[in-house]
Amino acid sequence: MGSERRLRLFIYARIIVSFLFLAVTLFLEYQNFLSEIERFQPGVTRLMAFSFLFSIISLFALKKLKHVQFLTNLQVIWDLSFVTVLVLFTGGILSPYSFLYLLSIMTSGMLLGRRQALYAASLCGILYGTILDFQYFGYLSFIGLSETDARQVGALRLFYTISLNLIAFGLTAFVTGMLAERARLSEEALQRSSIDFFELNQLNAAIVAHSESGLLTTTTTGRIRVFNPYAEAICGVTQSDVYDKQIDVVFPQLSGLINPIGDSVQREFEYQSLDGTVMALGYHVSPFNDSKGVLAGYIVNFRDITKIRHMEAALKRADRLAALGELSARMAHEIRNPLAALCGSVQLLSSAAVVAEADARLLAIVTREAERLDALISEFLMYARPATPQRVKIELRTYIDEEVLFLAHDPRFSHITFQNVVPESALVTIDPNQLHQVIINLMQNAADAMPGGGMIRIDFSVANATVNISITDSGTGIAANDAQHLFEPFWTTKPSGTGLGLAISYRIIEAHSGTLSVESPPSGGCRFVITLPA
Repeated sequence: MGSERRLRLFIYARIIVSFLFLAVTLFLEYQNFLSEIERFQPGVTRLMAFSFLFSIISLFALKKLKHVQFLTNLQVIWDLSFVTVLVLFTGGILSPYSFLYLLSIMTSGMLLGRRQALYAASLCGILYGTILDFQYFGYLSFIGLSETDARQVGALRLFYTISLNLIAFGLTAFVTGMLAERARLSEEALQRSSIDFFELNQLNAAIVAHSESGLLTTTTTGRIRVFNPYAEAICGVTQSDVYDKQIDVVFPQLSGLINPIGDSVQREFEYQSLDGTVMALGYHVSPFNDSKGVLAGYIVNFRDITKIRHMEAALKRADRLAALGELSARMAHEIRNPLAALCGSVQLLSSAAVVAEADARLLAIVTREAERLDALISEFLMYARPATPQRVKIELRTYIDEEVLFLAHDPRFSHITFQNVVPESALVTIDPNQLHQVIINLMQNAADAMPGGGMIRIDFSVANATVNISITDSGTGIAANDAQHLFEPFWTTKPSGTGLGLAISYRIIEAHSGTLSVESPPSGGCRFVITLPA
C-alpha cells in the first residue's frame, strides 16, 4: 500500500511538472523566443505533451488495474527514455537537461529500492556516455547533433564530463537507495505500530463499551471525559450530556475525592437515579499519568452492588433467624408440656359439681388464654421447623383467582380491588398449601395497610432462571427502618399482631429455595416479591 501511494504521488508530480513545462514552452514558442535558441523546439514540445498524456494514462491505469509493480517499472523506463530523448533534442553535450538523469535515479530509488537505483545509475551513465561519444565521433549528425560542438569541448573535457556525471549518478543512487531503504523500514515500522495501535484502540473501546461495570475518566480538575454505556444506563444520561462537566454534577458524593491525592480510593455510597430508584454503588478511584509520568486525571470504576448488599442482609437475617428459631423451638416444647398440664388441671376444676360463678369465669379466662398460648406456640413451631414442601406444578393465574375468591367474604377486602395480571401461561412448581398461607398473609397485610380501600396488583415475570411473583398495594408504604425487621419473629406494627405471619411466610419461601423481599415502588405503596427457581 505504501509503494502504491508513492507511485501515485510521483505520477501527480510529473503531471504538474509536464503541464507547467508544456505551457511555458508553448508560450515561448508562440512568442518566437525559442526559435533562435533551440533548433528542435517543436520536438521538445511534442515530447512534453506526450509525457503529460503518458502520466494521465498511468494514473488511470493505477486506479483501475492496480498493477503497481508493472506500472512502477514502466515509469522508471519512461523517465530514462524521456530524459535521453530530451538530451538528444536539446544539443547533446550542450543540453542543460542532463541533470534530469539524477531525478530519474532518485525516482528509481524511491520507488524500487537501492539495487534498482544502482541499476538506473549504471544505465544513465551508459546512455549519457554513449550520447556524448557518438556525438564526438559524428554518429548523431543525422538528427542534428553536430560533432563540431563536441570537438570544441575537447576530448579531455569530454572525458571529464562523462566521469563527473558517472560519479554523480553513482553517489545519487547510493544516497537515494540508503534513504529509500530507511524510509521503507520506517514506513513498515509505522504501519506495524499503526496496526498495533488500531487493534489496541479497538480492544480498549470494546472493553470500555462492554464492561459490566461503570467506567468514567476525568481530568485533574474533575471534568468528565469517558463515560461508558454501563454508566449511562445507571445514571440515565449519555456521554455527550456529561462530557467536560464536573463529576459532582453526576456524582456529588465523589466531588471531594477528585484531587491530587495520588492514592487509590475504594468505598461505596448511596445513589438515587433520575427515576427515583435508590441503589448502592461501590466505586474505586485511581489516578493515571501521561507518557511523561505527570498526573493526567482519574479513572473511576463503579458498580451497582444493591443486590449484593440485599443478599448480605438476607444471609445475616437468615443466620440470625435460624439460630433463634432452633433455640425457640426447644423452648416452645418445654413450655408446651407444663401448659398441657395446666390446661388439664383447669378442665378438671371446671368439671366439678359445684363451682362458684366467679371461679367459673376465672377458669374460663385461664382456659381461653391457655388455648391462645397453645395456638401461638403452634405457629411458632411452624416458623421454626416448617414442613418439607410437596411441590407440584400449578397454573399461577388460576391459583391467584381462587385465592381472591377465598378472600371475597372477608370484610377487610370489601373496598379492595384486585388486579391479576399474571399471564395465562405462567406455571410455577410449589407446594400449593404452603403458597396459600403465604399469599393470604401478604394480601391481609396489604388490606391492613389500606383501611380506606385501594388496589392490590399481582404480577409475574421471569428473569435469570428465576420466576418473580409480586404483590403490590397502594397503601401508605413502609418505612426503611421497619423494612429491615419485617421478617423477624415477634416483630410487628399491629396492636393485635403476633409478628409471626411474615416470618413464617419467609421460612416457607426459603424452604422452596427462594427469597421473599419487600420494596417501595416509585408509585407509592408496598411491594412484596416472591422469587423462586424457574
